[in-house]
Amino acid sequence: MPSRLKNLLKTVATTGALLVLCDNAWALRCGSKLIKEGMVEAQVIKLCGQPISVRKLGHVLRPYIIKRPGGSTGLHSTQHVYAGFHQELAVSELLFNFGPHKLMRLIRFEGGRLTRIETAGYGHLEK
Repeated sequence: MPSRLKNLLKTVATTGALLVLCDNAWALRCGSKLIKEGMVEAQVIKLCGQPISVRKLGHVLRPYIIKRPGGSTGLHSTQHVYAGFHQELAVSELLFNFGPHKLMRLIRFEGGRLTRIETAGYGHLEK
């Protein structure tokens, strides 16, 4: 096998391994703990400390999705199935300031569960 092809295969294998090991794109570290999509608001506050601001944004309607076993596709598979109705979820945003040398994070919760993490510029020293 030519050396160029071997190098290409090594690169592809390494890239694939790195993608498998990467954390969720919507994740953030608070100290040594990983904050990610689906966590509840109380867990995030316990791990990251008190936010500098909390905004209640109202409510949003989302389809009610249930999980059930995937059947013949395997023991550990699940299906996400629309249950036929919607649910109204409270929406809030918490802003965390991690200091002047780190980015602030704006974390959105729907129904008390983390749905999105955004950066909000560099933090500042608390007065």
